[in-house]
Amino acid sequence: MRNKGIWIDKKNAHIISCINNIETVDTIISEIEDFKTNNNVQKSGAKDVVKDRKNLEREKHYLKAFFKNINSKIEDADNIVIFGPAQTGEKFITELRHINPGILPRIRSTKKADSMTENQMKSWVREFFNNL
Repeated sequence: MRNKGIWIDKKNAHIISCINNIETVDTIISEIEDFKTNNNVQKSGAKDVVKDRKNLEREKHYLKAFFKNINSKIEDADNIVIFGPAQTGEKFITELRHINPGILPRIRSTKKADSMTENQMKSWVREFFNNL
């Protein structure tokens, strides 16, 4: 069986593949920029609203491209688990409903998890699928 775990946040995704008890990790780095404004500049009302809207649209565009890239790496998986901090995992599943709804039945779970080392991610995914 091809089991894959995805540790995901907005900056990168680590895809842990477990095939024949051998784990490999493939990292995909997001192109999302940090859209921070200069705090020393005085707020100017409507201009800031337009700038915020543009930044949100740009972030949404980058997330979609990021999610499509991840999707291409997990299409061959029999079982998938998604884990990581924040809401990026849920956003990824929402995007999968549009770009690849056939993969949804293979997603076994979505879990919250803190930052982990590569070995911790491998171990977490191995234990998850051993207990499935």
